[in-house]
Amino acid sequence: MIDRKIAVALLSAAIITLPACSTRGDDSAGSAAEESSGFRLLPSLPNPLRGGNDVDVDGIGVNSYLWRASLDTISFMPLSEVDPFGGVIITDWYANPDMTSERFKLTVYILDTRLRADALAVNVFRQVREEGGTWIDAQASTDTAYEIENAILTRARQLRISQLED
Repeated sequence: MIDRKIAVALLSAAIITLPACSTRGDDSAGSAAEESSGFRLLPSLPNPLRGGNDVDVDGIGVNSYLWRASLDTISFMPLSEVDPFGGVIITDWYANPDMTSERFKLTVYILDTRLRADALAVNVFRQVREEGGTWIDAQASTDTAYEIENAILTRARQLRISQLED
């Protein structure tokens, strides 16, 4: 049986590499829907029931740039749950090796198919270790979530620009 962390890592790697399998076709303009949603997993398929008209097969249910940027940005943390269709990434607890008396856990929500700042929400949970070795909940700085959101948005913009240049 595959360890759960290995399975999550494999799933994440597969999701990150899926954009390489997508295609935009020969038309450089593309539709407005494609531009706002990011990418399609499969090219348009001919539909014989409608006289050969194209049928779009959609990929993940959220903005692909935000999704990939989120995974890139928090890649140093172990993943607990990943839902590309619902747009939720939950990490496991992570303790910085230089500061083992506190640990963090993140929940990243991607709320839209458009690349917008309000399409992203990050919750940060923090715990500190007592002298007895037990972990207790502590207040995380609101700036931490804001900085992580900004890092994800910056990475998403970089991914979008690099795809436009190709």
